[in-house]
Amino acid sequence: MALLVIPNFIQDLIPAASESINPWNWNLNASGLYEYLPTMHALSKFALLGACAVNSVMGLPESVERREANLLKRNVNDWINKETPIAWEKLFCNIGPNGCAVRNQGVPAGVVVASPSRSDPDYFYTWTRDAALVYKGIADAFRRNYSEDLHSQLKAFVQSQAKLQGVGNPSGGLNDGLGLGEPKFMVDLKEFTGDWGRPQRDGPPLRAIALIRYAKWLVENGHKAVANAQVWPTIENDLKYSAQYWNQTGFDLWEEVPGSSFFTIASTHRALVEGAQLGAVLGKPTRAYTAVAPHVLCFQQSFWNAREGFIVSNINGGEYRRGRDANSILVAIHNFDATAGCDANTFQPCSDKALSNHKVVVDSFRTIYSINRGIAQNKAVAVGRYSEDVFYNGNPWFLATFAAAEQLYASLLVWKAQGSITITQTSLAFFRDHVSGATVGTHAAGSATYNQIISAITAYADGFIEVASKYALSNGALNEQIDRNTGQPIAAPDLTWSYSAFLTATARRDGYIPTTWGASQANAVPGQCEKFEVAGSYSLPPTPAFPSGLTPAANAPVEQVTRVPTGCTNPEKVFVTFNERVSTSWGQVVKVVGNIPELGSWDVNKAVPLSAAKFTSSDPLWSITVPIQAGSNVQYKYIRITNGVAGVTWEGGDNRTYSVPGATCDIQNRWDNWR
Repeated sequence: MALLVIPNFIQDLIPAASESINPWNWNLNASGLYEYLPTMHALSKFALLGACAVNSVMGLPESVERREANLLKRNVNDWINKETPIAWEKLFCNIGPNGCAVRNQGVPAGVVVASPSRSDPDYFYTWTRDAALVYKGIADAFRRNYSEDLHSQLKAFVQSQAKLQGVGNPSGGLNDGLGLGEPKFMVDLKEFTGDWGRPQRDGPPLRAIALIRYAKWLVENGHKAVANAQVWPTIENDLKYSAQYWNQTGFDLWEEVPGSSFFTIASTHRALVEGAQLGAVLGKPTRAYTAVAPHVLCFQQSFWNAREGFIVSNINGGEYRRGRDANSILVAIHNFDATAGCDANTFQPCSDKALSNHKVVVDSFRTIYSINRGIAQNKAVAVGRYSEDVFYNGNPWFLATFAAAEQLYASLLVWKAQGSITITQTSLAFFRDHVSGATVGTHAAGSATYNQIISAITAYADGFIEVASKYALSNGALNEQIDRNTGQPIAAPDLTWSYSAFLTATARRDGYIPTTWGASQANAVPGQCEKFEVAGSYSLPPTPAFPSGLTPAANAPVEQVTRVPTGCTNPEKVFVTFNERVSTSWGQVVKVVGNIPELGSWDVNKAVPLSAAKFTSSDPLWSITVPIQAGSNVQYKYIRITNGVAGVTWEGGDNRTYSVPGATCDIQNRWDNWR
């Protein structure tokens, strides 16, 4: 019998028998090691055949579909229970300093290495996005089941990211926040200077989300001062970046095409909403986040292709792709908020748009991969990134296949909680793949259609897990990709994101619902979208120092729901929008600098960049909104920059002047022309 050494905190993360049918027992042997031993459930195939025989004798024949579904469930249960401790162990192997794959290799505590692979491909780096998604999963596991080991991991992550924010890099520095958009770093937290797709604007909001999950736990358990002093400074920089640069293009999460990414925009909306909640609890200014978030959500709606029923995952760039991309499925699972039900505006997993999109994306891989051919329309298949993919010849990815399952598991949780399933014309094709007689309307729990859908989608979701189990290595290791023709695991071995994706999908299957991020209170779309960006002042977070005794409170609430702040009351700072019309050449940027700290105190290195979001050839308008202390007397000028600070051109004439009014919620506009 093969033995696995399972650390105590990983033992705590293994689903209890009450959470799923568990055909294996965890037994402590004489050597103090845990081993998997099969129980009678391991004979499920024979038990199933016996049950069928009994049913036949009693005149109750079991349908082929029911037998297949039961066998599938047992097979999936078997693999999940064997894979779960392996996935946790392998995930922590890739986190410094003591992970088994990175030990003694200069990886600081709390730093996630994407993969131990150093060649073909070289993934021995830390990506802000990957690390944030991994630690978001760790934070949710920690909230679900307190562990001091997981707590140490979270504190180390806060410390590593506070340091990382101050590392200058090819994307920029912290003075104007541009450096926060750098996608990857060396594992020792030094800058990566090679050619890459820069900037990638999903990292800051995703990191903010992960840190917010932990900070909210601190608040809920009586450690508000710690959340305020040790975690908020790092979160605040990322929220400011998100509010300032959300409408500017960058590279997508696959790091291949510049443009506007659905994944980035949706992550930004969530971060601003959840960040405003936390900021309000901590007594921090939140107006910038609450003012920008609705317009981010408004822009998010523009990715929907109503005619074909799917999300065009990248717009304003990357048009050679058709847009059917696992990017969109990742949005559904990472922005899941059960309190929002099946809301389509925030792209909840069970919304009609998200389900229609799920069908279109999954179907796009049914015939292009040899390993998927011949599989029935209502069965799961291996899922890739997008059909035009050429990286390693374009293959299915484990994380995308797990994501397809996770969206369905999340949908099932909401349907069961609300006691009904609503089918619209948009989602009808999705449902008819699985229940041919499905009709538009709301089907209550207990109805034939409801029961058929629950059964069919449960089996469909389990099918994606079974597909992944089929192509995983026999020792439980998960690579990045699956060869489209042979089914062999290929590309980066032991991809950290693959393990994290497995763990979050199976947590949803076990019935775990993450705490709300406020989607139900932040899903109203403005009547008119505005390209509204608010500049932030950035500062290097102090090195976080966590006191001892940060344990759960005896009577801590299971979840603290905070109303999303809205409106503007008693503002200490006035929002001033600087609008400058100036002709520029490709690669030039325009900034505003002035005599007050909010405008850099005449230091061009701290000048505030204007956005070209409203720029057109007929109206070369640059603009940015800056929160300025009420009553300030401002002197300022615009500068045009080519190739960094060395290429600064100041506009002519005297300093411009402006007296900021007293406390007001009205946005003040300055309309200027280059001189």
